[in-house]
Amino acid sequence: MLNLGSLFFTTVDDASCMHDELNLTSEERDVIVRARTDVRNCLRTGIPRVLQKNGYMEEVPEPRFFTQGSWAYKTLNSPAKHPQQADIDDGCYMPLSFVAQTQRPSLAAEVFFAAAEEALKPLVEEKKWELVTSKATCIRIVIADYAHIDIPLYAIPDQEFAALKTVAVESYGYHNLFEAVSKASRDVWTALPADKVLLAHRECDWMASDPRPVKEWFLGQVDAKGEQFRRVVRYLKAFRDWRWSEGGPASILLMAAAAPLFEKRDSRDDLALQGVVDALPARLRAGVNNPVEPSESLTNRLGKEGVEEAARAFEAFSEVLRGAIDAGNPAQACTWMQGQFGPRFPDEPGRVRVVPGAASVAATIAATPAAAGPSELVGRTKAG
Repeated sequence: MLNLGSLFFTTVDDASCMHDELNLTSEERDVIVRARTDVRNCLRTGIPRVLQKNGYMEEVPEPRFFTQGSWAYKTLNSPAKHPQQADIDDGCYMPLSFVAQTQRPSLAAEVFFAAAEEALKPLVEEKKWELVTSKATCIRIVIADYAHIDIPLYAIPDQEFAALKTVAVESYGYHNLFEAVSKASRDVWTALPADKVLLAHRECDWMASDPRPVKEWFLGQVDAKGEQFRRVVRYLKAFRDWRWSEGGPASILLMAAAAPLFEKRDSRDDLALQGVVDALPARLRAGVNNPVEPSESLTNRLGKEGVEEAARAFEAFSEVLRGAIDAGNPAQACTWMQGQFGPRFPDEPGRVRVVPGAASVAATIAATPAAAGPSELVGRTKAG
């Protein structure tokens, strides 16, 4: 019986682990942050300029920006293989009063998209980036072979638009809004009332869509379950990315499916992951709904065949992971894990510990009671 926990995650300096190998390098993160700053500055001045140039007579406010998705959740993994890219979601927001004279927006979504795209073109050309305008709900800018920035366009209630800048900066004591949003894992905007948040759509004009509830739900799950839960979600995504070069179950589906299955196992990320993947196939087949919108099926997005393919893939993964933990040969266990995760799983059998007296994974899990508290002393990590 083997303990693979330290190869998944360790706080020991200079010891490699898969969790750290999933992180973007500091240089890659710097490139992304600089690009995001350039994009924000470009849109902040460019959208008003373009709209006024094209005859919009009203005063045009400068947009504001809020990072969402895996960068905000701190579950962003580096790409496992081509053509995957790290996905940074950075929402661009205008006040509702500007886009709506009545209950329905008067500034058409297509105008918003066109203004933003025209404003971005000089920057994209200067940086030799790629501007992608085929996605229905966002503008995509490919900034490197390993990363792109998605910019969904929103309208939010005026009081939220006005309140955030002051509240965010004052609450965190930062010098500006960008610094506050960049460094805060849960920005103040999350706690503001949610009402009439509209997403620009290339085909449907405007649609109700608020990214905050999912972010608040996930961060609440981490608060309740501890950082090990966030790591397990990253391992699930890492398996998906190695198994599927493109497609596979969406990140929100994996998060929602894993949350009720997770039980914390102190210093044993391998066992915590095993507990989730054992039960994940049945949960996928039973159907998984959006945790903040129960009427929305997340598995329906994947389709019946996609759900079954994912369920079978995780069944096979569960068997391999169980076999690796049950194995008596650490070198073989590392080889099997690299087959599921690729070379980002360390091939260091000398660091695998043998657990004396344990007959099986099930027996070891039974002997390793689930921890109730969320507190966890986290050592060095390179990921945000």
